[in-house]
Amino acid sequence: MRTNVIIFMLLITASFYTKAQEKVDISGFARTYEGVTVDSGNFAIVQQTLNLNFEKRGEKVAFKANPMLYLYNADSINFTMREIYADMYFKNFDLRIGKQQIVWGKADGVFITDIVSPLNLTEFLLPDFDEIRTGVTALKFDYYIGNSTLELIAIPQFTPTTRPDANSIWYIQPEFPAPTAFDWSKSKIKPSLENTEVFGRWSAMTSKVDFDLMGGYTWDDNPTMHVQKNFGMDTTTTPPHPILTDLTITPEHHRLTVAGGSFSSEIKGFILRGEAAYYNGKYFQTEDPMVEDAIIKKDYINYVVGLDFSIGSVKLSGQFIQKYILDYSDGMIDDEINNMATALIHYDMLRETLHLELFSYIGLTGEDALIRPKISYDFDDSFNILIGANIFVGDRAGQFGQYQDNTMAYMKIKYNF
Repeated sequence: MRTNVIIFMLLITASFYTKAQEKVDISGFARTYEGVTVDSGNFAIVQQTLNLNFEKRGEKVAFKANPMLYLYNADSINFTMREIYADMYFKNFDLRIGKQQIVWGKADGVFITDIVSPLNLTEFLLPDFDEIRTGVTALKFDYYIGNSTLELIAIPQFTPTTRPDANSIWYIQPEFPAPTAFDWSKSKIKPSLENTEVFGRWSAMTSKVDFDLMGGYTWDDNPTMHVQKNFGMDTTTTPPHPILTDLTITPEHHRLTVAGGSFSSEIKGFILRGEAAYYNGKYFQTEDPMVEDAIIKKDYINYVVGLDFSIGSVKLSGQFIQKYILDYSDGMIDDEINNMATALIHYDMLRETLHLELFSYIGLTGEDALIRPKISYDFDDSFNILIGANIFVGDRAGQFGQYQDNTMAYMKIKYNF
């Protein structure tokens, strides 16, 4: 923790010196964020954030660094360099080298083709989406052809999804039928040419539709839990018979091949959006006792269709999302078809200084939901206060219903500079 503080203080000191010496653009924000659970009245979130952006732009090169400091509960500090990269500009193409966030797709709040940057789920889906993505160290090549762009990405060092630790309110303890030990020996991916992730996307803008096609040869950001069942003999029966004594769980990341695309088009004031991806080689958990390691390999399709429109000053948006596992087998823990929807209502008033919003995830298959009302007010261009709630409802076995006890009210005060 002390090292993180020293590094961040050096960055702040260097920023003032750099500002005085060169024309470096420095921006960012300071934010306080507190959340109280409704059931217990406990502070579930006590977070202070300092975000800095350093940018230097020239005709042929540019540089950006984005260090970020989170202070939790007055004594826990988390320092991260969210992005740090260099851009090089040429006649028909650009290069970006370094740690960067890469955003793909047209969907809001769901990740279908937007899979290049992994997610930080230590606070579930609650952080702003520009903070929930984790930067990846990558080489990105953009080649421009008229109104279209060919984008190629190589990531030599794999970064998995970041999960909450065991002390977090967002950690759900898995249930196992026997005492369990974890073997982490296969959970790391060594940086090498063989293990490099590669992605490609071709995007085009026309007068009627914007669309893109993508593909990737990547690692599954979420590890597969290989289950080894260990047996002993029950000598209390005649004759003795084998019984399950304990389990060994081995988390391991596997390769995925992904292909998909997205589009958006305006039709008489309505914005129609769509996005879909085909995933090849995904491992799923199964309860079939005849399946080795309790996992089974399947392909699946994930897609979303969305519609955006306005009624007067009210902006509305809705999405339908479906995940469909191909060649489904009995005993799989995941549903063959999982349906979800999102809904957004947004209204600005008082000369666009007061903002009212309601966003909801609705688990149609899981019969649960996350409802997120909020109201914010801009005192001026730099100072904003926001009050909101995260309401989890539904079946405790569902993606959202499992967090019923975490329903909370929260407040954010943010100063931009």
